[in-house]
Amino acid sequence: MTTSPELPSLKAEVPPVLQLSPLLRDLQSKAPVCKVRTPAGDEGWLVTRHAELKQLLHDERLARAHADPANAPRYVQNPFLDLLVTDDADVARALHTEMRRLLAPQFSARRVLDLLPKVEAIAEGVLAHFVAQGKPADLHGRFSLPFSLSVLCALIGIPAEEQGRLVAVLTKMGELDDAASVQERQAELFGLLVELACRKRAEPEDDVISRLCVDVPSDERIGPIAAGLLFAGLDSVASHIDLGVVLFTRYPDQLKAALADEKVMRGGIEEILRSAKAGGSVLPRYATGDVEIGDVTIRTGDLILLDFTLVNFDRQVFDEPEVFDIGRTANPHLTFGHGMWHCIGAPLARMQLKTAYTLLFTRLPELRLTHPVEELRVLSGQLSAGLTELPVTW
Repeated sequence: MTTSPELPSLKAEVPPVLQLSPLLRDLQSKAPVCKVRTPAGDEGWLVTRHAELKQLLHDERLARAHADPANAPRYVQNPFLDLLVTDDADVARALHTEMRRLLAPQFSARRVLDLLPKVEAIAEGVLAHFVAQGKPADLHGRFSLPFSLSVLCALIGIPAEEQGRLVAVLTKMGELDDAASVQERQAELFGLLVELACRKRAEPEDDVISRLCVDVPSDERIGPIAAGLLFAGLDSVASHIDLGVVLFTRYPDQLKAALADEKVMRGGIEEILRSAKAGGSVLPRYATGDVEIGDVTIRTGDLILLDFTLVNFDRQVFDEPEVFDIGRTANPHLTFGHGMWHCIGAPLARMQLKTAYTLLFTRLPELRLTHPVEELRVLSGQLSAGLTELPVTW
């Protein structure tokens, strides 16, 4: 796609921690839908406001589909994401609907509640290992990420002894930049999960793969479904644990109130979900038909950037959105999406966040950052803005 030099570039953005960048705030103040240049160098439409994003999340003309996938505009250069784009919009919508149909029952209120003892036990074990390694330490790499990964693996049905192999494959996929290598690693990941499905079909346990075996006749179909669940859940929880710790350590009075009252803690989690990322959690989709919204016409084939966290700072919806307030009474944040794009794993994510904050700050009451917030670094040019590390002591 031809780019226009005058377009505001998201590539130049170095995302600050816990606050909107001047560029994103400026774009939001100017229009609800703005044309920008992506980190990959292509043109796209960034949705900046709450009402318009919510409207588009109900629009079936948005899909992970493009008539010419090889030449479709991109948000970031990521060969793995390219593999997910199809040239058939109906197929893309059908796959999305099927995924939700198969996975939604795995996250019912009862099943999530039943997972609580297991989630708490995992958190205890990871924290014990974290503390044993001594201080100072990287909370992201030694607690937030291992905790999130262990919960997901337990949920999906990946045995602890095979998680090392899984992490190695995921790490390689994140480092590769050519499609052939990514396809090879993708096949390795799917193969691992298909092999598990075959074993679970013969000897089922209480996990997602075993339950999928009841509804999905082919082990080869289960592999991609389980992989999608893994990718969707891992980064979001780990990054919100990190950023929630940063926020709570900055506002000790609000932390004290949250630890003293479970209802207040729930409000604190919602406020962390609303405010922590401050722009940068982008879901790229394509228009499969012309869409008129926000005084612009998005043409068929155009890239649409749905930023679930930028809109949480829309002043038309949130009073003083830059202020962190766990007592906020109206908090219709869109961090977990909405409608057919609402995250089915949201209840489990909330449980993990509550478990992590409660455990960390009760067991390590002196937990604090070793560096100023301004020195923390965020991954730039990625689908979701998370910290590269979080140095702490206690």
